[in-house]
Amino acid sequence: MTTATPELLTVPEVMARLKVGRTKVYDLIRTNRLVSIKVDGCRRIPNDAVGAFIRRQMGEAA
Repeated sequence: MTTATPELLTVPEVMARLKVGRTKVYDLIRTNRLVSIKVDGCRRIPNDAVGAFIRRQMGEAA
């Protein structure tokens, strides 16, 4: 049985995808609105977490 490892994005990559600044990305992480992990002290955000965040935001806007 194999499971695909989710793609991990850097903060700058998430900034580009969401078109927001660094402070906003860290604020979303701090407030648990965006899931992240630490890998050897470096913050990484699963690609799926960015997609889930966008879907939640679109649902709230509807």
